[in-house]
Order: sequence, then structure tokens, then C-alpha cells
Amino acid sequence: MDAAAISISAVCSSFFTNSTNPKFSHIPNPKPASPPIVRCIHSQSPHLNSWYPLKPVSRTPFSCSAVTSGGDTLTAASTAKTKVQLLIQEFQSLTDPVDRVKRLLHYAELLSPFDDSMKITENRVPGCTAQVWLHVKMDGDNRLRFLADSDSEITKGFCACLVWALDGATAEEVLAFKAEDFGALSVVGLNGRRGGYSSSRANTWHNVLMSMQKRTKALVAERDGRPRGEPFPSLIVTADGIQAKGSYAQAQARFLDPDQVKIQELVNFLEEKKIGVVAHFYMDPEVQGVLTAAQKLWPHIHISDSLVMADSAVKMAEAGCKFITVLGVDFMSENVRAILDQAGFPEVGVYRMSNERIGCSLADAAASPAYMDYLAAAAASVSSPSLHVVYINTSLETKAYTHEVVPTITCTSSNVVPTILQAFAEIPNLNVWYGPDTYMGANIMELFRQMTVMSDEEISSIHPNHNSKSIKSLIPRLHYFQDGTCIVHHLFGNEVVGKINEMYCDAFLTAHFEVPGEMFSLAMEAKQRGMGVVGSTQNILDFIKERVQEALDRTVDDHLQFVLGTETGMVTSIVAAVRELLGSVESQNGAQVSVEIVFPVSSESITTTPSSSSGEAGHFLNLSVIPGAASGEGCSLHGGCASCPYMKMNSLESLLKVCHNLPHDKHNLSSYEAGRFSLQTPNGKLIADVGCEPILHMRHFQSTKRLPEKLIQQILHNPGNGR
Repeated sequence: MDAAAISISAVCSSFFTNSTNPKFSHIPNPKPASPPIVRCIHSQSPHLNSWYPLKPVSRTPFSCSAVTSGGDTLTAASTAKTKVQLLIQEFQSLTDPVDRVKRLLHYAELLSPFDDSMKITENRVPGCTAQVWLHVKMDGDNRLRFLADSDSEITKGFCACLVWALDGATAEEVLAFKAEDFGALSVVGLNGRRGGYSSSRANTWHNVLMSMQKRTKALVAERDGRPRGEPFPSLIVTADGIQAKGSYAQAQARFLDPDQVKIQELVNFLEEKKIGVVAHFYMDPEVQGVLTAAQKLWPHIHISDSLVMADSAVKMAEAGCKFITVLGVDFMSENVRAILDQAGFPEVGVYRMSNERIGCSLADAAASPAYMDYLAAAAASVSSPSLHVVYINTSLETKAYTHEVVPTITCTSSNVVPTILQAFAEIPNLNVWYGPDTYMGANIMELFRQMTVMSDEEISSIHPNHNSKSIKSLIPRLHYFQDGTCIVHHLFGNEVVGKINEMYCDAFLTAHFEVPGEMFSLAMEAKQRGMGVVGSTQNILDFIKERVQEALDRTVDDHLQFVLGTETGMVTSIVAAVRELLGSVESQNGAQVSVEIVFPVSSESITTTPSSSSGEAGHFLNLSVIPGAASGEGCSLHGGCASCPYMKMNSLESLLKVCHNLPHDKHNLSSYEAGRFSLQTPNGKLIADVGCEPILHMRHFQSTKRLPEKLIQQILHNPGNGR
């Protein structure tokens, strides 16, 4: 390292000596090649946390500034960008993780005290392993002043660096930084992990920055006399109960404690007639509320994502259930019917919840001529093998027809990336054709592009048979359909993301893999710093449960805020899981933990009821929102989708009607029954048989983490000629 670089490092260190009791003028680098040129000067530079109002300390301001060999002096008026650059150069010069830790511990000693009266939940920084507190104000010169503290000395050192760099900066300077700007300020090797994104402590750089920026935006809005905008509706869950904020949240909360009479009525039917219930997470809140409560009395009720529904139905049949009711869209009941037949339970009846078609925008996209034209390009390619990876949210008929054009394996949002990576690893020169979800396809492509700049070690942790070179080589051979979207996730775009960035940038962010790229990128950035998840509905539920359990294990007061980036029907299962955790014996430790679920939904997304509404609307206690498709609840450009209108066709009344008519009046349910496919594919095989094969291929992959040999042979031996 040359003398100039060492001098810059010394400059950065010296600015931390403006403390109440400085111990060193600067800390030299471990093995300097030559000494820096240092000159001590008197200055009026304020110490860290300079505006600290509680216990002023009398002292003579004194700092020791280092001067580079070129003669340029860094002063307290230097820009935040310059300070951060110096921090980065300083930390990069410390190649030994131990030296970095020592430097952070030194800076922790120089951070001014943070009064205990300000160590309140409102000042907590979310997402940090340690407790971190932050207080922000704007001074008379419109400069931001920061106070920070932590119960971890290393984390306190991180905070000291951020406060030094940003204290006294303008709002524009503070808001100009991005999380990746601090990626180099990591304790490399700490906890045996390689990179800054890998270490939970290193995430402090990012999480504290997010909180600084959020509070800066609020102060700027206050200064300019403009409102920050209405917050999204939310539910706050505590051990003592639930608080609903906003009319939409009130409508959701209305059914979290369902009618006991309806619960018992349903359970009596299910027990007497041996009826199992499989339901998707996106059900109407009234239905989910009743089903969640009824689970405690009748074990053969299961609420999950679409993949697990069919598995649960088989287990119910094995346990003696004579009928399975499916609360979902039509492709889900088709899958349940076909999987039960494959498992040897053709006598078990399967019933939908409507005498009308229960559609799905993704399933419709895959059934279009455009989708078959898309796959025709794969079938026409004879120079390299092709695999079709089809999202499970498609009909059995689509799975059958596409499987005869291009060898096909089904996927879910939670296993699509492992499936594609494994396929590329097992079959040389493979082309993968994904569909029909355009957003998911684009998000997968973006994820792989991000992987190209990861280290081979980081890529190997995602898939052991891949490295940077292999990821770069597969990107041109990955294709995705360009015209398929889910109406639920379609509107999590620019306007929603803008509001999340403005008001919820320091919250935990969750996003389904089907959301548009803007929301995906936001959630992926949060995921990298331990504050987000991107995946399936089950992945989202698991993430929330894990974060809540971690908060309970810390045994300190905490408030966790989660932005729900998927269909709001998820909230019933989330609230049930959170209430169970908060009410557990292990959580009774005196700490107060609250969990807030935020719905990215605007008032324009929801149909309101007239004040003179009567009749059935009276059951909703004069709420301004009525849940359910019949009430017009839908999507808006001003907010995320409130709910899926197709899913809301599965009403509690329909479920009770089906149960009432079984088993003796089945003739009244002919339009509700999930029938078998008797039609044949173009190659003369039963749709039910061929359509199940991609699902079975996926089940093999899930259990073995490898593609089934049968599928590999189909890929390698000209599948277009039939099998």
C-alpha cells in the first residue's frame, strides 16, 4: 500500500477522535509501508452525536486531522459521500477480519452516550440481530443530526461510522445513498462467512441506513408542510388481541374471530359425512376464519399453497375421508382429482365450490394459442434439447398438451429456481422454456443476472453444481413467455413500490415470485440484508414465523412490521400463526412483541358500501368495505390488488351447501363435481394420464433433488415424435 492510501485511512480514523474522551489520535494500519503525514490542529468540529441534548459535556473541541501527501486537508464540512469513500478505503485496507473488528470496537468507544429514556420501541432499528436505537432530527440549517446506539459493541461501531459519515449532511445527501454503497464496509470473515451480505452484523450498515432515510423523508415532509400520504391499512397483532388500522384491515379483522355457530355447523357435517377440506391461502377472510377455527375440531382441514393441496387430499383419503372439497380455482380441483386417481382413490369424490367456472388468469394464458406458438419454437429446435418448466397454476389439460410438444416438468414458486438450475446442471446445452407467468420468468432471469457477479462460493451455496461461468452460459438458453400475468400480483408495480420506499423502506418486505420487477427488486434488496423474502405463499408464511420467533427469543420489547406483497387472503393464516407464537408458553417472558401486517392496498382498490345499505350488508357492522368478489373488491392502479375475485367465488355458503347434499343428494351437485378428463391428447393418450406426468416429475425432483431418468430420456430423444 502506498503512503497516500495509508494517509487517507488515517484521515478517516482521525475524525472519530472528536469524542468526549479520545484515546488515540488515530489508529495506524497493521503494517504500514510508510508513515502517513499527520498534523494536529485545533478546530470547532463537533463530536459524534454532536447535537446530543441531554447531558452536555464541557470540553475544548479538538481533533487530529491527517493530511495526504498531496496536501489536501479533510475538514468537518466534507461531504457525506467523501466520508463514506474514506471509510470504504480504510476498511478495504484492513485485510485481517480481526483488525476490522478492533477498529469497530474502537469507534464504538467514541460514540457519544444515548440516553436510556430514548431507548424505546419507536426508536428501534428493525432487522438487526442486536438491539439498535436511532434518533433523528433536523437542525436550523436543514441539516440532519443523528444519534445512535446498540447493545452490541460491534454493531455500535457500525453505528458510529454511519453517524460520523452522515451527521450534519443535507437530506439530499442522506437519501442519495443506496444499500450497496456500504457493501464494502463488512467485517469480512466474521462468523466464518465471506461477504458483507452474508453476515447479519454487516446488515447493520444497510438496516440503519434504511431507517435513517425513512426518518429523513418524514422530516423533509414536515419541514415542507406537506403530508406524507395515508399509510396502507394494517393489522397489529399482540398477545392481547388484534388492532385494525384502516377500513380494509377492519374488514379483514372482522372474520379472524368467526361465528362459533357456523364453526360447529361445519364441523358436524364434516365429521358425520367424512369430508376433507383442502383450501388455498387466498380464500375469503370469512371462509378462512371459520376453517382455521374448525381445524382444532376436525383434523382433515388443510389450508396451503396449491402444490400441497393435492398431497393433503391423498392423506385425507388414506385416513378414511369419503369426499374432498376443494376451495380454490378449477385447476386445483383438477389436480386433486387426478392425483387421487393416481394414488388409487378413484372412489373418493372431489367437489368444487361453484356451479360456474372458477378461472385463473395464468391458467387462461397457458391455454391460449399464443402459448402453444411459444412452445412451437422449442419443439422446432433440433440442434439442442429442450425442457418446458410449467408453473403449477395451469390446467391439467395444458400440462398434457404441452408435455406432448416439449418434455414438461411442473414447478412452484418455491422450487422453480432449483428445478431450472438442476436441469441445466444435468443436461448439456439444454434450453429451458418457462411459462406462463411473465413476471416470474423475468424475475428468474434477473436473479440469474445477479448471480453472475457473485463469487463461486456464494453461487455454490445456492446450487453446488454451478459457478459464475455456468450461470453466464445458461442465461442465453433460458426463455420465458411474454404474455402471462396474475391479476392479483400484476399491480404491485411502480406506484406501490414508490409508497413502500417512502413509508416502509425499513420494514420487512415479502413478495411472491409473481410480482412485477419493481416489487421483486425491492424485496430482493431487502432479502440481501435479512429484511425480506421472495418466494411462494408458504415461503412468506415461514419467513414471518421465523422473524417473530427470533424476536421472542431475544426477550426484549419489539415491534415487527411486515409488508405483505401478495394476495391479502394470506393474512388469516399469518395471524393464526403469529397469535400461536405470541401466546406460547415460551413467549411469556415479560417482553412485549407486536407484529404489524401491512396491506399494500389503496381505498380505490375496494368497493365501499353506501351509508343506507341494508340487508346482508348489515352483517358487516357498517364497515366501509365488504370483503368478497360479489362486493366488487378488486385491483387499482393506486394500490396493490385487494384480492383475487376468482378465489372469492369459494364462499362459506357454497361449502355448507356441498356438505349438506352429500352423500345422498349428489345429483344436486353435478355441476360442482370435479370430473375426470375422458378426452385424449393428439397422440391418443388420456389427458389425465399425460397431464399428471409433469406433476409426478416434479415430485421426484422434490424428493431426490434430481430430474427423473424418464424425463431426461424424453428430453434427449426427440420428444416431438410422441412417447
